[in-house]
Amino acid sequence: MKKKNIIIIVICLILLSSFIVLDVLSKNDNLVKEVESLVTLQYEKEKKFSAKGYTFDKPKVVLNPYGNSPLTALIMFETNDEVSPKVTVVGKDKLTTYTNTFEKTKSHYLAVYGLYPDKDNEVVIEFGKRKQTIKIKTDKLPDNFVLPTSVKAKKEKLDNQLYFFTPSSIGYTCGYDVNGDVRWYLSNYALWNITKLKNGRMLVSTERLVNTPYYMTGLYEIDFLGKVYNEYSVPGGYHHDYFEMENGNILLASDNFNNDSGTVEDYIVEIDRETGDIVKHFDLKDILKMDDGKSENWVEYDWFHNNSVWYDKKTNSITLSGRHQDAVINIDYKSGKLNWIIGDSTNWSDEYKKYFFKPIGKNFEWQWSQHAAMITPEGYVFLFDNGNNKSKIKEEYVDAQKSYSRGVMYKIDTKNMTIEQIFEYGKKRGSNFYSPYISDVDYLAESHYIIHSGGISYKDGKVLNVPAGLGYADTLKSDTVELLDDEVIFEIVLPTNNYRVEKMSFYDNYSFNLESGKRKGTLGKTKISKKRFGFIVNAKKQDDNYKKHDISLVKEEDRLVFKGQFKKDSTVNVILYKMGSTLVYNMPISKKPYTALCVDVFTEEENENGIVVTKYINSHGLKGVYSVYVEIDGEIYTTSYTVKF
Repeated sequence: MKKKNIIIIVICLILLSSFIVLDVLSKNDNLVKEVESLVTLQYEKEKKFSAKGYTFDKPKVVLNPYGNSPLTALIMFETNDEVSPKVTVVGKDKLTTYTNTFEKTKSHYLAVYGLYPDKDNEVVIEFGKRKQTIKIKTDKLPDNFVLPTSVKAKKEKLDNQLYFFTPSSIGYTCGYDVNGDVRWYLSNYALWNITKLKNGRMLVSTERLVNTPYYMTGLYEIDFLGKVYNEYSVPGGYHHDYFEMENGNILLASDNFNNDSGTVEDYIVEIDRETGDIVKHFDLKDILKMDDGKSENWVEYDWFHNNSVWYDKKTNSITLSGRHQDAVINIDYKSGKLNWIIGDSTNWSDEYKKYFFKPIGKNFEWQWSQHAAMITPEGYVFLFDNGNNKSKIKEEYVDAQKSYSRGVMYKIDTKNMTIEQIFEYGKKRGSNFYSPYISDVDYLAESHYIIHSGGISYKDGKVLNVPAGLGYADTLKSDTVELLDDEVIFEIVLPTNNYRVEKMSFYDNYSFNLESGKRKGTLGKTKISKKRFGFIVNAKKQDDNYKKHDISLVKEEDRLVFKGQFKKDSTVNVILYKMGSTLVYNMPISKKPYTALCVDVFTEEENENGIVVTKYINSHGLKGVYSVYVEIDGEIYTTSYTVKF
């Protein structure tokens, strides 16, 4: 045998033995513990849900069956004949009593919604001549639950729908009845929009972050029991708003974290409802100039700040709300081209002037830093005008103490490009109704609206002109009114800030079933900073320098979550190693790691001690068992963990 061939064989044997040794070493590491998804957890719970062997007289009653909706229950039993049971949750009065008649069957799974907290609730079940009352005892509300400070109701003009709130600060996604009593809440964290779908279910945000400060991995399609029917994961995450289209697909506000400009909140995607795949997207940088129409809140990385999405079938168009340009824009769904802009045209380029409307009529005012823009059935534009500064010219800014927010409705003529203000509420209430951020409007019927001023906040008795967290508020408030023919028929005030409010009924288009939940879509492939072939032979053990970073690892079903505390100027990489293949993922030490244009401002304490940062490494494109290392300022450390994808 030639000497050259012998050398090659020896090298191969060395490589093979190295792989074997390294593989054995990796097996001695701890496997990162995997946290099960809500879909998986509920699958295990549902194995125990059975009506078999239970009777009408002795049914099986499970309080909070899915573990995340404490004021609900599931009643299960069988009957010899097919019957349609009726369930009544007894309230304090007619408007707070909830009833539903279920479909005819022999095996009964009856969802009970609207139990009072900390009470032996009376639930009446009946069919034919048979009737019985079951007592269901619920737990107290969590200590940090937010309760109304004021409720005013003209009950003769109200129905028994509830008011559902999503929090922006402290609090829970929850529902209050017309008396202001809590009748439903989710114990897991959910943000942004909450509206009913055509199938009677709702979409809420997942509780998982894809990026700070509030970009979530996607959406859960749930019912009031808290059952997840579908989880939709989106590569750019979800924020603020979504819209269910006629074909069932979902339009939602997302981000494109892979874009070179490092911008956020300027990207819209359409999700196929059946697969979770993205079938269409709109990048607002292709439609508008980033530096046009700047408001006081404008920053380069968050130049538009889209906070609402609305599709209008009549015009086949999408309406979006750009808070940081004081602009509501409308684009063609098919082409993505700009149709029109509502707002003050100050600071806009000449090429966009033709897209603006000319005001007509009396008492007209533009909107400022608006939210929740929608198109009503009449074709009007309805939105919440936050009213920030009321000008783009700094010298003309209106102070928060003299300002106001309002719900406003505009009538637009796209042929003659005119705009007329036809409704407003809130101006007369002055700064007491002033919310410089978040907030909502809802169209219930003609002349029947909800106006929600959700971000009222104070510091030392003075109303703030910035979001509560930025102004270090000491007092929070949200004020929600329901109007019918310009009359306030309901008002609820809460001592916190809330993003959105929806008025919904529990059993409208009821659709509970025991089909297994599904996970759809993907978080996408995490960008690899470097990929190389070779061995990690110089990894250090966990010394004091390693331990001071308080590193933790969690494996979710679709990603690895790596967390640690590092100083701003540190260079940190997460490394995955498998059989000679090394994948390096850079971990930016930033408060906004995906927004390259952001200038981070660290406090003195943060500069001294560092900040806690998280790196998400998605499962997409990875397979097998990897050893996990971390590189800190050029030193590679073993975490003593492996992760399985």
